[in-house]
Order: sequence, then structure tokens, then C-alpha cells
Amino acid sequence: MSDRTSTAEVSSAPLSAPSTSPHVDPGDEGYSKDLKSRHINMIAIGGAIGTGLFLGAGGRLAGAGPSLAIAYAVCGVFAFFVVRALGELVLYRPSSGAFVSYAREFMGEKGAFAAGWLYFLNWSTTAMADITAAAVFAQFWSAFSDIPQGVLALIALAVVLAGNLISVKYFGEMEFWFAIIKVAALVIFMAISIYLVVTQTPVDGHVPGFSTISDNNGIFPLGMLPMLLVVQGVVFAYASVELCGVAAGETENPEKILPKAINSIMWRVGIFYVGSVVLLALLLPYTAYSAEQSPFVTVMDKIGIPGAAGIMNLVVLTAALSSLNSGLYSTGRILRSMSMAGSAPKFTGLMNKGQVPYGGILLTAGFGVLGVGLNFFVPDDAFEIVINVASIGILGTWAMIMICSLLFYRRSQQGLLSRPSYKLPWAPYTQIVTLVFLAAVVFLMWYGGGDGRKTVYCLPVIAAMLVGGWYLVRGRVNALAAERAQTLPAQQARD
Repeated sequence: MSDRTSTAEVSSAPLSAPSTSPHVDPGDEGYSKDLKSRHINMIAIGGAIGTGLFLGAGGRLAGAGPSLAIAYAVCGVFAFFVVRALGELVLYRPSSGAFVSYAREFMGEKGAFAAGWLYFLNWSTTAMADITAAAVFAQFWSAFSDIPQGVLALIALAVVLAGNLISVKYFGEMEFWFAIIKVAALVIFMAISIYLVVTQTPVDGHVPGFSTISDNNGIFPLGMLPMLLVVQGVVFAYASVELCGVAAGETENPEKILPKAINSIMWRVGIFYVGSVVLLALLLPYTAYSAEQSPFVTVMDKIGIPGAAGIMNLVVLTAALSSLNSGLYSTGRILRSMSMAGSAPKFTGLMNKGQVPYGGILLTAGFGVLGVGLNFFVPDDAFEIVINVASIGILGTWAMIMICSLLFYRRSQQGLLSRPSYKLPWAPYTQIVTLVFLAAVVFLMWYGGGDGRKTVYCLPVIAAMLVGGWYLVRGRVNALAAERAQTLPAQQARD
């Protein structure tokens, strides 16, 4: 029985429940434990507040109106379920391989292979979105407006890549300060917005309040369907919530730190996402926003406070760089876990003197360079193109986490292992409902047509690539698994 099981669990669990040896992830060795409580808390915040809110909310407000707040609230609930399920698995067994490691334990090497490469698809394309967002934000200032968007995207990638390769402690510090900047800016924005609404101070000729919504065809100005169709993009906004689970493998005492960080995600979503969108809708008509500019910058620009728009633009630029930083970090760890098991290229398992898996980070950054190309050739559409592809990776990753959680729950019901005291509520129904929701999002992507439908049509291609990739690596995977099976008894005897 796990030593993490609470006293209450021990008293209620069958005393005769069999005990099994903990799964050993070959990619967990070699990391430092330099991430502290403040890092994990801010990483959780940074994961819940990203480019999808700061940039993506503008175009989605224009397309769905104030009903976007409802979409953020609903998707936020399911995002919380996903990260809470991952949190339970992390408390059962912390691992830098995170859900890939759990997929390996509960679904076998095939499941780990699929989970890892879907996650890579998520973050390699998200990296393209992030550098695109950074380039768009930089062009807000006249000093950068004449520089090609692709050049700015390349500079953003180079700066964040250099910082990520130093050490995990440096990554944690960057995310700590990035998150503080984001949270402070949102708090200030919301305080100013609430003041404007309460005092009825006109913004660009509009008196803020519920009349701004009612005078512009209400909460659903274009009907309910547009709100449903933006759900895919809203899911993208929550793409980093699982990051704190990956970071747990480089954290001291994750059993104490992680539950608090995960539990706080729910109210952060409620305040920062839903609250911000509601305030945006109260301040200006939904038609005042666009995909070309952060909605926060739009509001600050309309208020007319000298320098306010520039400051907010700097903040949203920080958010884009933070998301890129997180993506490079997490894929580096996931790819190393896969490499050590044989399902990713050998070089992605390499670590530098700072105990950073630089091979996987460089591979993800390499795909980010493709995003630089998009910024050169289709700068106006680059962001939307990549988030459609990234959404498939996100949905696949979330599905894998919930499937692992479901299999974990089933084994606990069979008495094969004990769940930690920090549990996903209402299991197994939570996992099932979440999987149904994710399937519904895929259907909505198809139903909405356009780029979303094209992305769904890519699913068979992605599936074929995963199957083909597995057959390419399965020989090496099986050989390494057999080798570990021979050495593990001797290692356990020494321990």
C-alpha cells in the first residue's frame, strides 16, 4: 500500500489489499529538485493564464459576443477536472514523464507512445502560436512595426530557448516573474474596469454596463452556435494547465505543494478568464474587438490613459513568452521520458550540465522555426492555423490523462493499488463526462467547417503516423523494456 495513503483511507481500505512494486520510469533519473513551492504555484497560475486569453479572446469576442464568458466557464470546469485527475496520479507517483509515465504503467508502451507524441504535437504547434503572438504584440510599437513579423518571431524563439537551456531553477524563476506580471496586470485591468463600470465613465463614447450588452443584441448577438464553435479555441486557452504535473518531478515535497496549486486553478479560472471576459463585454460592444489586437490593449487604448496600452501590450507579450517557455520546458521532459523508453529519438534523452534535457527542447524549438516560416508567408492567418492543429494535440493529451485516471481508478477498485488522499471527485463519472466533452469538441470542430473541419480530416493522417511510428520504434522499446525487467529485481534488492 502506498505510503501516501491517508489514515482515513487505511481504515476504509481492505487490509488484505495486495501490494505491488511502484512503477519505475526510466526517464526520472538525473533531474535536480530545484523547484520550490512559489515556483509551482506561479507555474500553475501561468498555465491557467496564457496566450489564448491575452490574444485569442479578441477574435472570439468578435465572433461569439459576450457568450464567450460561458464558453470559458464550461471549458474551465473540464480543464480543472483534467488537472485534478493528473494531480491524483502525481500524488500516487511523482514523475517528470507525467501522463506519459502513467500511460506506460496503465496502458503499456503503445499508450505512452501515443500520449507523448500527441503532447509533442500540442506544444510544437503551440510554440508556433506563441511566437506568432509575440511578433504580433511587438509590432504594436512603432519601433518594431516595420520589422517583418517572421523576424520578430525568430527573435522571440531564440531568447526563450536560450533561457530554457540553462537550468530548471532559471526556468522556475522566469515563470515565477512572468506569472507575477500577468496576474498583476490582470488585477490592475480588472480594478480599472470595475471602477469604470461602477462610475459609468464613458469608454470611447460608450457608457459601460449591462446596457453595452443589451444594446448590442444581448449575450448571444449572433446566436448560440458561434459560442459552441469557439469552444475549440477556448480549449486552446487552457492548454498549459497540466504543466504543474510535469514540474512535480523536479519539486521537493510535491505531496504538500501540488494539491494547493491545483485547487487554486478553479478560482483563478473564474476570476481571470470569466471575470475578464465579462468586464470586456461590459466596457465595449463586442464589435469593437478583433483578432488583430489583444482585447486588453483595445480597452486601454480606448480609455486614453497615456502609455496604458503600451504597458498592457508589454504584459501580453510577456504572456506569450511565458507560454513558449513552458512549452519548451514540458516537452523536453516528456521527450526524455520517451527517449529513455525507446519511443523517441536518442538525442532527446540527452541532458546538459545544468540537468536540462536539451535534446527534446531543441527538437520542439526546431518545429517552432516552422512557425517563423508561417509568419513570413501567411502572417495574418498564422495564429489561427496553428491553434487548430494544436487543439488536436491538446484534446488528445487531455483524453489520455482521463483514460489513465480511469484505469487507475479501476485498479484501485480491484484492490491492486491505493488511491492517495487527494482524489479526483466523483470518479469514474468525472472521467467519462470529460471524455464525452472532448469528443463533442472534435465534432464541433468538424461541424464549424473551415480550418476546424480540415483539422478533423487530418485525424486519420495523425493516427496513421502514430501507428507507423510505433512500428518503427517497437523493436527498440521492447528491447529496453526487457533490459529493465532484468535489472529491476537487482536494483530493488539493493534498495
